[in-house]
Amino acid sequence: MSAEMMNLGDLPVNDSKAQVNMWNWDSGIHSGATTAVPSIGGPTDNEFNKPGMTDWNREYTMEEAAQIEDQFVNTRSDRLRAAMYPETMMADGTMPPIPSTQFSSAQTSVQKLTQPSQALKNAVVNLINFQDDADVATKVMPDLVGLLSDNDKIVVQQAAQMVHMLSKKVASRQAILNSPDMISTLVRAMGTNDKEIQQACTGTLHNLSHHRQGLLSIFKSGGIPALVEMLSSPNESVVFYAITTLHNLLLHQEGAKEAVRMAGGLQRMVALLSKDNSKFLAIDTDCLQILAYGNQESKLIILASNGPQELVRIMRTYDYEKLLWTTSRVLKVLSVCASNKPAIVSAGGMQALGMHLLSPSQRLMQNCLWSLRNLSDAGTKQENVENLLETLVKLLSSNDINVVTCAAGILSNLTCNNMNNKTRVCQVGGIEALVQTVMQAGENHEDITEPSICALRHLTSRHTDAETAQKAVRQHFGLPILVKLLNPPSRWPLIKAVIGLIRNLALSQDNHAPLREHGAIPRLVQLLMNAYQDTVNRGSMASGGHGQPMGGFVEGGVRMEEIVEGATGALHILAREKPSRDVILNLNTIPLFIQLLTSPVENIQRVAAGVLCELAQDKNKAEIIETEGASAPLTDLIHSKNEGVATYAAAALFRMSEDKSQDYRKRLSVELSSHLFHDDGALYTGGGDLVGVDPNMYSQNAALSHHSSASSLHHSQRSGFIQPQGQQAMDFDQPLSTNMNESYHPLPDLSGDISLEPMLNTEQPMEGWQLNGDTDL
Repeated sequence: MSAEMMNLGDLPVNDSKAQVNMWNWDSGIHSGATTAVPSIGGPTDNEFNKPGMTDWNREYTMEEAAQIEDQFVNTRSDRLRAAMYPETMMADGTMPPIPSTQFSSAQTSVQKLTQPSQALKNAVVNLINFQDDADVATKVMPDLVGLLSDNDKIVVQQAAQMVHMLSKKVASRQAILNSPDMISTLVRAMGTNDKEIQQACTGTLHNLSHHRQGLLSIFKSGGIPALVEMLSSPNESVVFYAITTLHNLLLHQEGAKEAVRMAGGLQRMVALLSKDNSKFLAIDTDCLQILAYGNQESKLIILASNGPQELVRIMRTYDYEKLLWTTSRVLKVLSVCASNKPAIVSAGGMQALGMHLLSPSQRLMQNCLWSLRNLSDAGTKQENVENLLETLVKLLSSNDINVVTCAAGILSNLTCNNMNNKTRVCQVGGIEALVQTVMQAGENHEDITEPSICALRHLTSRHTDAETAQKAVRQHFGLPILVKLLNPPSRWPLIKAVIGLIRNLALSQDNHAPLREHGAIPRLVQLLMNAYQDTVNRGSMASGGHGQPMGGFVEGGVRMEEIVEGATGALHILAREKPSRDVILNLNTIPLFIQLLTSPVENIQRVAAGVLCELAQDKNKAEIIETEGASAPLTDLIHSKNEGVATYAAAALFRMSEDKSQDYRKRLSVELSSHLFHDDGALYTGGGDLVGVDPNMYSQNAALSHHSSASSLHHSQRSGFIQPQGQQAMDFDQPLSTNMNESYHPLPDLSGDISLEPMLNTEQPMEGWQLNGDTDL
């Protein structure tokens, strides 16, 4: 062997360093590892070059060899001690790295135990310290109670600050909670005029209010009146501590609400709405919502304290989502109060709430929608709601059923008796959106369908775009679904709304044929007969004055008299066309219309006389009407104080008398004139004839005979009656043409005088849709 090669015999057997050096010694026996073909199962050169493998064949220095040996001779207890109690291993208290007994990068069990063991040790230390703190705090409580009652304000101030500091720690806080005397003393100490004492005491109560035991102790110690008093403090910290503590009490302590109300908390909380801290206002408004929810007296106190105006200002001014949400909740609770509604609306509440309908916060948007729905029946006359209306139309396409329900209800109310709102909704595509909503909701979601139908009913009458709207419903394929909704399972409120809408749609001549084709007339007649039969069976026909039914049989919130009136009124308009009159005749309805002439409800008398007047345009129908005995009740109705009833009755009698002798018609004219115009000297000459009317104009050669194709009274050239004064507000007529002969007085078209908009019992804003019991969603 080479002289450089180490002699094994020269190395001491027990020399560890020599043993390590021997690992690198080559025996000189070539095992074939250097041959070209390695063994099948042996590693290749590439495998020896992998990381971690080179440590086996590299040379180690004497120092490295010693370090490796020290590492392996360490006992398990040493490594455990280093893992669990490193401070015993290093003087500076830092944790030394735990040596690994493996050559791979995986952690050993001891290394994995390091962090949990440290956490356990710390927990044990904390428990020991906690008990020490609790023991110390418990011992000093009596002394602190005495110091808080001292006459020296400096002593009281230092004691209060000490208690406040102790309340920040869990252990000492528990000692305070276990001392009722301490809490009572803190409440009394708040009554001093020292700001530092008040701040320390309210801060302590604030910390204690996070525990149920603390809430109960504060409540029993009379802390609520003292905290309410602190709401008027000039110290912002005191006010903050007081409002947050009261908030916790209102949320979690039984009896706290009434105590706050009795202490005058509502008035002070409303006054705090003028502050400019959004997070503070969020807590304040949430307190107001808790206090006002389900309590009418609290709502009135908020109103008397100018609360609605401040709440609306917050909705306009701030963009902090939580504040807007809590404020909208207060407005939602107040929006069901009849006294608060006008105040919120007049303060611009509808416009302010409408600003947040497109908010990304769903809870804010929904609260604003509920509030608007409740307010909308009081906001029908509001101006500057164009943007709100446009947003509501967009929301009809929402996939959220609650959003669509509210949007439809608000649109229904805001379009009631407001021409500007009707026009605006039509301009932004409201007709198409509402028709689509009705199609999607159908009879399965009447809480959506009914307000949508009501909104369409409003939009199809009494504004400049009404005729366009009537056609638009047909153009967007709304007629089939409307006729379908007249059938079960639709409930009476929905049926009533659909009848009114069909009546309005019939005002457009283009809608008559499609309505007939879809079977509207037979269904209307069937509803009329069923409703009338119900009223007869129950003897419910009764008049409450002004032609309105009072009492009567109510089903689903709808009087059957209203169905009778609405269905007859719709048939009245549809009867303007001869094909419709033929269908009505074939359904054997004339006897029923004659019976309705004797109804005690003036509105029903008017529509019944109106439909008979339309049917009397055809000679065969006029003969049937007379044969069925209509002359007597019609003659009685010309004495009616309701000018619409008397006018229609007179017109029907004139048409029925066309085949009579000239003398008969003249006597009839004199009789009608004496009854209809005797009270107006300008129109009655005492000679028995209508001023400027030639009785001969009613001959068979007149412009409109029984065989005339004219379909409506307002096209008639035969009448000698003037436009009645004092008609009801539902007159849908357009201004009459002024190019007629001055002596001609056209018979008014009273078809609009049906119990539709704005008849209070049917077309008042849907106040009944508001949330009952301040439901908070």
